[in-house]
Amino acid sequence: MTRNNIAKSAVWITVSEIIFNLSGFIIHSILGRVLGPADYGRYGIIVTLTTMVIVLIGNGIPTAMAKYISEIFETNPYLVLKIKKQAVIIQSLIIFFITGLFFLCAPLISASLGDPTLTPLFRFSSLIIPAFAAASFYFSYFTGLHQFNIQAILKTTRSFLRIIFVIGMAFLFGLFGSISGYILAPFLVFVAAWTIDKFKIDREIKKQIQETSDKNLPTDFHWKKLVNYGWQIVAFFLAYELLISIDLYLVKGILKDDALTGIYNASLTVGRIPYYIFYAMTIFLLPMVSRKSAGKKLENAKEIINNALRIMLIFLTPMVILLSVYARPTLELLYGKKYLDGALPMSVLVFGVGFLTVFYVLSFAANGGGKTITAMIISFFGLAVNIVLNYFFILKMGILGSATATSITSFIVMLAMLYYIKKHFKANFDLRETFKVALSGVILYFLAAAIPVDKFSFIPVSILMLSLYLVLLYTLKGISKEDLISLKKMFKK
Repeated sequence: MTRNNIAKSAVWITVSEIIFNLSGFIIHSILGRVLGPADYGRYGIIVTLTTMVIVLIGNGIPTAMAKYISEIFETNPYLVLKIKKQAVIIQSLIIFFITGLFFLCAPLISASLGDPTLTPLFRFSSLIIPAFAAASFYFSYFTGLHQFNIQAILKTTRSFLRIIFVIGMAFLFGLFGSISGYILAPFLVFVAAWTIDKFKIDREIKKQIQETSDKNLPTDFHWKKLVNYGWQIVAFFLAYELLISIDLYLVKGILKDDALTGIYNASLTVGRIPYYIFYAMTIFLLPMVSRKSAGKKLENAKEIINNALRIMLIFLTPMVILLSVYARPTLELLYGKKYLDGALPMSVLVFGVGFLTVFYVLSFAANGGGKTITAMIISFFGLAVNIVLNYFFILKMGILGSATATSITSFIVMLAMLYYIKKHFKANFDLRETFKVALSGVILYFLAAAIPVDKFSFIPVSILMLSLYLVLLYTLKGISKEDLISLKKMFKK
């Protein structure tokens, strides 16, 4: 794949991520109104915990598969099919075991949260695990093959399917209906992905095998390689998912208030907008860094990581600032006035989400270079810090304390990962560019705060503020003409 093709694919998969996350906010805003704060809080607990389990099993073996396939898919198509077959067997066993274990542990999970009535909901939600994990497997497979366009199509399809099923079933059957929508949507995406693989991708690979002139290519690949890399990824995601979700569980467990849990979940969901958008970047970083740093030559990936850092610095800054300043109208628009008590926590939490986004993206760069242990250790360290800070801050300040504790922790883990990336990959934020972005961001903050807005007018004002920020940054030479030319090329057919 040429650099230009990769750039175009990056655009479309980013667009698909934006559509996917926009569908999520549509779902959350409507469910928040349909279910009410109490049931929406229960919904948040159920879906968040189930999703965390899915992320763990969906990013272990499949991510390992994507890493190894990305290294050889252009040169050894036979090995692609062998790696995939081994991954299918191992992942199927894991999905079966974890789904059964989650179902059996539902009463224990409910008891630990102090609410036994959650048991039937957790048991029903266990069906999300195989459906979601099966769909995620193919996303990882297509990542390894650099079939980013197919990923974008499937992701967009899933966006519309989950709006239809989650919201539609919620109107018909309430809380149980909304959960059933999370089962049906990924299952249908899995069926579509399997069909594409069976009748297109698989045939193309087999044709490539027949046309390969070198018949002495390696044909051995031990399944232990998948397991050895996969368990480290699982451990990282376990720590990371707990790191970004433990505040919600602690709010529920310490305050024992479903309504406050729902309000905080709304703040958390909206505050994660930047994280959801920049998730698309991780899809490219892992396979690209993996190829560049093959043979443990980590410094070869320096340019890729520096570019990722620069993009995050330029675009993440205004997102965080505008979401913080306009937290109140954003919550009112998406959730209604019942959730406005979450505005102040959200204005604080969104900065923590920004720090976590940088940490998460860089963690994928480290994982692509085979350095998963460091990302895992930093995540577990951050988890421990977050639990301690959340406990004391929640007791003292309620949900605002949880947002503050999470933001402090996020800043610490971001600094730790930046230090590691600089030490081993020789990559880092450029100080001059950081100063230009910081100056533009401060000006943006005061300008946005000075303009009164309501739940509708903040949208055009935000667009205006973002435009002024980009113009100011261009004036300061934080954005160059070459950047604009490159951006224009990405959208050319």
